[in-house]
Amino acid sequence: MDELDEKIIGLLERDGRASNARIARDVGVSEGTVRRRLKRLISEQIINVIALPDPRKLGYNSEALIGVQVDPDKIDTVAAKMSNLEHTRWVTATTGTYDVFAWATLQDAESLGRFLRDEVGAIDGVRRTETFVALQVMKREFGIPV
Repeated sequence: MDELDEKIIGLLERDGRASNARIARDVGVSEGTVRRRLKRLISEQIINVIALPDPRKLGYNSEALIGVQVDPDKIDTVAAKMSNLEHTRWVTATTGTYDVFAWATLQDAESLGRFLRDEVGAIDGVRRTETFVALQVMKREFGIPV
């Protein structure tokens, strides 16, 4: 990956719908060069082009960060199972007080409660959870500064 790739990625992070022609103009190369670069970046899984919806506008009014303490020999298994749950949007194994963190989006607080009890709590190896309900999402983006 070089400086041109980083510029292309940076433009797509700001506007995922930017055309190859516009990206080419902005970075000073041909549209074909942008097309080839994007094809490689996607095929090598360096980037994924996705839509990032606003959950609240889709009826998901309850978002929460869930910290999970797990039996030490089951961290990878629990993280994998949580990754497969319908309402998790992001899952990571971590160090510190919690072994796994997950971001979940659900319709309402009642649905969140059922999700915690019936789905997360039912995973073998989960010892304890602590849930941090989002009052207001101040920033919603993914990626790294390039």
